[in-house]
Amino acid sequence: MPELWAGTDAGKAAHHCTVIDTDGTKVLSRRVPNNEPELLELIGDVLALAEDSPVTWAIDLNAGDGALLIALLASHGQRLLYIPGRTVHHASRGYRGDGKTDAKDAYVIADQARIRRDLQPLQEWDEIAVDLKILTARRYDLAADRTRAINRMRAQLLEYFPALERTFDYAASKAALILLTGYQTAGLRRVGPNRLATWLKNRKVRGAQVMADAAVAAAQAQHTAVAWERTAAAVVNTLARAVLALDEEIADIDAEITLRFREHRHAEVVLSMPGMGPLLGAEFIACTGGDMDAFGSSGRLAGVAGLAPVPRDSGRISGNMRRPHRYHRRLLRVFYLSAQIAARFCPASKAFYDRKRAECKSHKQAILALARRRLDVLWALIRDHRTFTTEPPHPDLTSA
Repeated sequence: MPELWAGTDAGKAAHHCTVIDTDGTKVLSRRVPNNEPELLELIGDVLALAEDSPVTWAIDLNAGDGALLIALLASHGQRLLYIPGRTVHHASRGYRGDGKTDAKDAYVIADQARIRRDLQPLQEWDEIAVDLKILTARRYDLAADRTRAINRMRAQLLEYFPALERTFDYAASKAALILLTGYQTAGLRRVGPNRLATWLKNRKVRGAQVMADAAVAAAQAQHTAVAWERTAAAVVNTLARAVLALDEEIADIDAEITLRFREHRHAEVVLSMPGMGPLLGAEFIACTGGDMDAFGSSGRLAGVAGLAPVPRDSGRISGNMRRPHRYHRRLLRVFYLSAQIAARFCPASKAFYDRKRAECKSHKQAILALARRRLDVLWALIRDHRTFTTEPPHPDLTSA
């Protein structure tokens, strides 16, 4: 029996699997529920068709709906390729038929796995990397929820008490949020600065007197109450409490991320890089899986992170380099933010940044150039299993 390729179009409730041989002929096409017994039966049937010949599996998802199938294939020692959905979409235009069906997509996935040589095997992530992926994704959602809640709260406050809205930075000041849990209207005039300062001190607010004076001064600037003030104030109160609760949850998950990240085998190396703290380091591991071998080279990793420009030449125009349209934005964020920090506090990074600025590069261009350089350094550190130092490595410690 010749080698087989099994393409799977993953879905939420069910997957469609199409198996082809070396000639591209279908030997199996089946819709399978996303349940373990049915998926195990599918794997067994495909392996039975292959007899002793190898089977190459391919899927259009590397997590989410396809996670159970990926885990089952890994436990059976099967070779699995990942083909992004966008690639499948563009490739399907070259196949007969204009309609889009799960069966056709599964066939395209299998056939692309058969004819292409640039697809990377889907690596099994280590447990810590998967945990960090889940935790950092949750933190990202919490931070987004916090931003939305603060924006909604400020918009609501602006409708009836604009002076208080512009007095404090509610995104950065926990004390201002605590104030809104007790007082949200210009009725602060009746409370007075001394009583308000005492109220804030009882809630362990630093600089309570300064804050009380500023809040009462804002209230003195407005003596008119709008008709919907009571309802709007209740909404502001609810949102302020929600933001404080989100702050506590973010602090808890930050501690959990830090603890879990320090258990990773690359934690010491990553933390040795200036500008890389536990949170950015954890996000780096979450985005890459902690396995540099899956990328092959620092250039490929830079391409995934959007730090390796691609040419946009046409006709007589050449040397036109642009950032690729498809790149990992969270991975780019890790290197960009760490480069910004290093440009301020690391002498070597600051010297590189200043040199780029002297070459008439903008701040953003200089930071991106520094980020790319730091990516290459971090790649080499992980490859050689050594921590960052400003001294050049001994020749015996470097590898080709």
